[in-house]
Amino acid sequence: MKKFIKFFLKIIIILIVVVGGIMTYQGYNMYKEAITKTSISKKIEEIKQEKEHYTKYEELPQDYINAIVAVEDRRFFEHNGIDMISILRAIGKDIKEMKLVEGGSTITQQLAKNTYFTQKKEITRKIAEIFMAFEYEKNCTKEEIFELYVNTMYFGDGYYSVYDASQGYFNKEVKDMDLYECTLLAGIPNAPSVYSPTKNPELAKERQEQVLNKMVKYKYLKQEKADELIK
Repeated sequence: MKKFIKFFLKIIIILIVVVGGIMTYQGYNMYKEAITKTSISKKIEEIKQEKEHYTKYEELPQDYINAIVAVEDRRFFEHNGIDMISILRAIGKDIKEMKLVEGGSTITQQLAKNTYFTQKKEITRKIAEIFMAFEYEKNCTKEEIFELYVNTMYFGDGYYSVYDASQGYFNKEVKDMDLYECTLLAGIPNAPSVYSPTKNPELAKERQEQVLNKMVKYKYLKQEKADELIK
């Protein structure tokens, strides 16, 4: 019986390695096809040309940067494109749910997805996204990656950049957003149709509270200030 169990486990491991290898190969090919068609430098040039009001990193309020990092990718300024701790945690959750519910994506990976790939949840695309994230990290500074990210995110209500969202929701320049507006805006891209403040104000507020709690947890904000904003 023990020999049979060992043999069975070996077969399972072999199958996992083979399937993983095939998916990695397919993901790499997807990345290679995308990067061959449009290089990183060309993609950046296209983004800047397409955005009439492209927002530079220096124009972003520090509170907004802190809010995004806290809620989306707290090790953004430390990792090389992927966060293995987040990925392992996400894999554990996916196995528990028996489906792809969480990807553990970094800001760099999300940028790769937004600029090169579809939003469809599939493992092959996630692998291609990782290769593309490495490409972005190799060619851009962290500040440039963050800048590109906020200029290509969707914020609901037809707003496809931080400038459009700031103007549309608050009638403000990005640099003039206060802490309340920064934290509200930071929560929307996770699920724009759900957290749009014009569509679901209560859910937007709940998401904003999650952002504030993360900022407190990672020492970007004092609890008293978070409580004041929540009230």
